[in-house]
Amino acid sequence: MDGLTGIGATIALLLLVGGGIGLLDRRRFSPKWLLVAAALVLLNDALLTRVYWTLPNLLPHAAWNWQGKLMALCATLAIAALPAFGWRRSGLTLAQNKGSLPSCLVVSLLYCGFFAALTLTFPSDPGSAEDIAFQITMPGFEEEPFYRGILLLALDRAFTGRVRFLGVDWGWGAALSCALFGMAHAFGYADGAFSFDPMVMALTALPSFIAVWLRLRSGSLLLPVALHNFGNSFSLFL
Repeated sequence: MDGLTGIGATIALLLLVGGGIGLLDRRRFSPKWLLVAAALVLLNDALLTRVYWTLPNLLPHAAWNWQGKLMALCATLAIAALPAFGWRRSGLTLAQNKGSLPSCLVVSLLYCGFFAALTLTFPSDPGSAEDIAFQITMPGFEEEPFYRGILLLALDRAFTGRVRFLGVDWGWGAALSCALFGMAHAFGYADGAFSFDPMVMALTALPSFIAVWLRLRSGSLLLPVALHNFGNSFSLFL
């Protein structure tokens, strides 16, 4: 029940904040798509937790949540295949927008440099074979298609107003998807109390704006996936 309480609170915050934003600009707000986004958040969380630990664990000896991640990824890919979403519109394409590669590569190198410096400043123990296998695959493969793919698409349809900045068109969908990504890591409910870690929120939500920029600039999730897995796994090789 703790998991349901936690995700229920997250969805309530999404609907409350999203509804408030929508009321300020009703002409460019679609409540239907905000509800779709909320349903996506609930479905993703349910699958990551094996429907809140009611489904059998088929990989009992695994140290990482391979099963939950794979279930959530399969659902994301199935939703992206629906006509209302679409693989290309969800960023699930290798094709890059014309002229986007130079700027995206510069940002990618800066991103890698930041995480390399962070790792060298705060070193960790080398990872096991499973640690490395999981971190170079699952975080980026599952989280990017969801948060920067179908969830961003749904929220961008819920809030259609845009502001041009740094070469891309930003909307409330970008901000809310980044906030939800941070909340997934920093917010929870256990033992009768809610918990929130501001540092974890900052270290996850803020860098995710870079991933959103890359997704919007390039039109593809290729670089966000690669950089996400680099950031998660680099320290394990040192």
